Amino acid sequence: MKQPQQPSPGTGTARRRLAPPPALCGFLLLLALIFTVSYAVGATAGPVAPGMHRSGTGDGTDTGDMGDMDMRHGSGG
Repeated sequence: MKQPQQPSPGTGTARRRLAPPPALCGFLLLLALIFTVSYAVGATAGPVAPGMHRSGTGDGTDTGDMGDMDMRHGSGG
């Protein structure tokens, strides 16, 4: 009776060891798909509230309408 040839120990094992598991690849693909769809839906829906938009200055100095809010911190008087 003829015995089947067995592959040498080093054949293909290094490639399988370096490749990520298929479940991980599937999970990352699903995660990217969900992110893409949610981004597209959010961009289509627009702002959350009417009149909500970015400020036009962009220099970071605009504090908005703070009213009479006391900005002092600490316990000193």
